Amino acid sequence: MARLALKVKCARNNEAAAKARAAGKKVKFPTKLYTRCGLCGRRGGYMKDFGICRICFRELSREGKIMGVKKSSW
Repeated sequence: MARLALKVKCARNNEAAAKARAAGKKVKFPTKLYTRCGLCGRRGGYMKDFGICRICFRELSREGKIMGVKKSSW
């Protein structure tokens, strides 16, 4: 439940910052803006291209739910 609240808070802060940038204003504390995983809410190991953390990426790619990604083996 706590991570869900943090995901909502983070999304709200990022939306406010995007609105401020669109209006031509400077974001007051840009280092306080961070991204969270869309599935589990994890802050670290975030992959910008997919919008999820490395752990969720690994699980989804192993199950074949991410198009174009295969598990390598050699």
